[in-house]
Amino acid sequence: MYPQRELIRLAAYKAALRRDITLRRAYCATAASRLAQPVAWLDRMVAIVRQLSPVALFAAVPLGVFVQRTVFPRMKILGTLVRWGPLVVNAARGFGSMLRRSGEPSKRSQPKA
Repeated sequence: MYPQRELIRLAAYKAALRRDITLRRAYCATAASRLAQPVAWLDRMVAIVRQLSPVALFAAVPLGVFVQRTVFPRMKILGTLVRWGPLVVNAARGFGSMLRRSGEPSKRSQPKA
C-alpha cells in the first residue's frame, strides 16, 4: 500500500509530534500550578477563617480599631471608615437597586389586556 520510506517518515513525524505534545503538556502543567498558587493560598485562608469561632470574628473589629489607635494615633481615617463604611455601602446598594428598578416599567402603569 505505502512505500517503506513514507512509512518510516510518517513514524518519525509521529514520534516528533508525540514528543512536542509531551513537552507542551509539561509546560501547561507548570503554568497551571503557578497560576493556582494564589488560589490555593486563598483557599487555605478561607479554611482558617471558617475554623475560627464566630465570636472571634466579632472581636476582629475592636482589635483592628485598637491596632489603628496604637500604630497610627493621628490617622483618624480608619476609625471613620469603620464607623461610616457599612452605612455608605448599604446606602449605595439601596440606591443602585432603586436605579435598576426605575428603569423597569412598573406593573401599576401597564394597561390591563
